[in-house]
Amino acid sequence: MRKAIFLSVGACLPLLAGCNRHQSTLAPFGEEADKVLSITIVLVIGAIILAGGLALLMRHAMRAPEGRLTHQGGMKLVLWLGGIGPSILLLGLLLYALPAMRPREVANSDLRIGVEGEQFWWRVRYAPPGGSVVETANELRLPVGRTVELSLRSPDVIHSFWVPGLAGKMDMIPGRTNRLVVRATKAGTYRGVCAEFCGLGHALMAFDVIAMEPAAFERWLAGQRKPAVVTASPGARLFASYGCSGCHSVRGVGPVAKIGPDLTHFGSRPTLAAGVLPMTHANIAGFVRDPGKTKPGVRMPAFPQMSAAEADQIASYLQGLK
Repeated sequence: MRKAIFLSVGACLPLLAGCNRHQSTLAPFGEEADKVLSITIVLVIGAIILAGGLALLMRHAMRAPEGRLTHQGGMKLVLWLGGIGPSILLLGLLLYALPAMRPREVANSDLRIGVEGEQFWWRVRYAPPGGSVVETANELRLPVGRTVELSLRSPDVIHSFWVPGLAGKMDMIPGRTNRLVVRATKAGTYRGVCAEFCGLGHALMAFDVIAMEPAAFERWLAGQRKPAVVTASPGARLFASYGCSGCHSVRGVGPVAKIGPDLTHFGSRPTLAAGVLPMTHANIAGFVRDPGKTKPGVRMPAFPQMSAAEADQIASYLQGLK
């Protein structure tokens, strides 16, 4: 028995080594994830109690002297320890967990954010009460202590929205809008992922989740409403000449495009390529020339005819969009 316990603990150690603070159900920063963690702990304790009771019952059955337990006594033992006892315990666990299934109420004054999963990136639209809609990509910002309703959609295939430390996962199904109501409780930078296989780039479809103090969030949102501040540069001209503006919007510059991510304040984001690469000049230039090298299956075309110098100039232009 002791050897089996040690082997079980040893088998779990690699799994625990994979846990971290920015993408883990064991490090919640949202009320919903905190409830899930509490319920998990209670259910595990209940399972341990049941398993422990079963182990003691088996030990007693194997080691008890012959004839010590009568048929009537055995039936009572099975009834109480095998039927009534576990039923009471499971009923208590059910009554404990049921309140967590009640959906959180959403008021008209609460923030609403639309999230669309696409192959293989995330479109995010903020719709604050009484304000204009603001669109960003590949990052989700939340005000701490405020209820937020997330409207989850997909225009292509089934994706699954999951921020382990914020709330449970929810599918994004073409032709349907699913709603997830959350409330962040702790400021910080976390990570979300797609939890449903959606193509070649599925494993490279992540996003940053930044929980901010309410005042800082309002300042950030006000800044996102402003158009890009762009000065004439070789990179801006190359961006237009290679047709990038046909898929990507830079508000205040050129036409409004809806195919790819909005790049209006691209340079202020911490990562690029949907959370895959740090926001560095070299990474931007490399992704612009050959995005498929970083993210297989991506719909953004490669530009083999683009020189390294041209890619550097476009990267400088994009880094300046803050």
